[in-house]
Amino acid sequence: MEDETVFSDDPVAMAGQWVEAGARRLHIVDLNGAFEGKPVNAEVVHAIAEAWPELPIQIGGGIRDEETIETYLDAGVQYVIIGSKAVSAPHFVKDVCLEFPGHIIVGLDARDGKVAVEGWSKISRHDVIDMAQHFEQDGVAAIVYTDIGRDGMMTGVNVDSTVKLAQSINTPVIASGGITNLGDIRALCKVADEGIMGAITGRAIYEGTLDFAEGQRLADELDEN
Repeated sequence: MEDETVFSDDPVAMAGQWVEAGARRLHIVDLNGAFEGKPVNAEVVHAIAEAWPELPIQIGGGIRDEETIETYLDAGVQYVIIGSKAVSAPHFVKDVCLEFPGHIIVGLDARDGKVAVEGWSKISRHDVIDMAQHFEQDGVAAIVYTDIGRDGMMTGVNVDSTVKLAQSINTPVIASGGITNLGDIRALCKVADEGIMGAITGRAIYEGTLDFAEGQRLADELDEN
């Protein structure tokens, strides 16, 4: 939290910028919620969902109970991402997959193959592949995999570890962490057939090292070929 960078004080307007640039899904993280263990920016998320009702939105950060999930889904959010709670209470994922089928994504943040929790402040003993295989059996819609050694560092995506995870499960994997430029998009598209359904980019599109619209066009072009 001490290293935060504020890029805009109007998240709804910022969401609109990416929608206009061609975003087909919005990935939102309630960073305050991730640290506090409960939603803090829910009103902003609801406002974004209301502004673009046809756009799939996935939200993570501080989601620890069924009531929070239901509130987000009722507000128009399509997917909720379970992070720390998935690691500390794996049975919770199974329960909510049964209660909200098709709407649950698990976010696995890892360093050196081990899962990190509580806003990356702690590294657990859990192996990321073992946990992904467990959650696949529970019926999650996707796994968001983040290499926290690279996230926000602008050092390039960890393609090898992402592919290794995707090959170990049949559930789609969403790549995250370190995506910096068009080269990273090309690298991920080359291995998309391994089970990588998409990629999350944040800092790069705000700092300008990746032109979002150009990245989407490139991904579409490579997908067609």
